[in-house]
Amino acid sequence: MKQFKYNEKLYQCSFTLAIDLVSGKWKGLILKFLLDDTLRYGELKKLLPGITQKMLTQTLRALEKDGLIHREVYAVVPPKVEYSLTEIGRGVGPVLKMLHVWGEEIAEVLVVDEPELEASLNIANSG
Repeated sequence: MKQFKYNEKLYQCSFTLAIDLVSGKWKGLILKFLLDDTLRYGELKKLLPGITQKMLTQTLRALEKDGLIHREVYAVVPPKVEYSLTEIGRGVGPVLKMLHVWGEEIAEVLVVDEPELEASLNIANSG
């Protein structure tokens, strides 16, 4: 296996690099949303409930640094910034779509629906 270095980190294979580039709590979701459209910061924030402003900024900067997204700043008042996928970022699109489909399939097998969960909790609490 060929080893290589990216961003001061030594990788044993390209798979681990790919996983590093898209892994994390928010990166995959941000990339998924940008597959469909160019979005402004505030639009991304609304699509990601629970993300802090600091985390969104850090994640966007990391994705930009890695060449997956493009940040376009417009010289207007108030400032307007838009995020879109680069060619490299668009390349991960089919993988994310397949992962989404797989997630839906596996959720049917592994995840208990909310009504079923409530019913099982009611049975457990009544006994």
